[in-house]
Amino acid sequence: MGRYWKVVPLVLFLGLAGLFLKSLYDKREQQSLAIDPTALPSALIGRALPEFSLPSLEDPQRTVTQEDFKGEVALINVWATWCPTCRAEHAKLNRLASQGVVVYGVNYKDDSEAARRWLDDLGNPYRLNVEDPLGSLGINLGVYGAPETFLIDAQGVIRFKYIGAVDDRVWDTQLGPRYQALLEESARGVQP
Repeated sequence: MGRYWKVVPLVLFLGLAGLFLKSLYDKREQQSLAIDPTALPSALIGRALPEFSLPSLEDPQRTVTQEDFKGEVALINVWATWCPTCRAEHAKLNRLASQGVVVYGVNYKDDSEAARRWLDDLGNPYRLNVEDPLGSLGINLGVYGAPETFLIDAQGVIRFKYIGAVDDRVWDTQLGPRYQALLEESARGVQP
């Protein structure tokens, strides 16, 4: 019986610690503070696209700059052929482009020949595609990997960043409503 009483305080402590941790978790869930790995913050939200001067993937003789991305509300999709998630989202990007959504591409740390074959085989949703073989633009955008998609306004200001595949759910709940709101702002002449 003496040994039993020595274990009781430890059991009580562990039980109370468990209840405390559970109450913290429940409170966090109630306040919708659960961590979303696709919602990593970007220091560039509200800022203009960083300056760059890189070749076009489709026409390597042509140089593309941040100025080429201004004038319309658009998505900038960071993608690569080595990225299986990029393949998973590619059909959705093709559908969005066919519906009139402006999509620009940044081919990130990839082989340009493989990327051109990919677009020939799977379709090309990109109005312009930047070749970023060293990842310099990706670094300046704060890219963690591929795919990542940025939403920019008509002035080239980054308004939202999404990490992961763009699918129907992401478009319907996150990117689409923001894209539409920016289109409406642009039509009314509202500046960010």
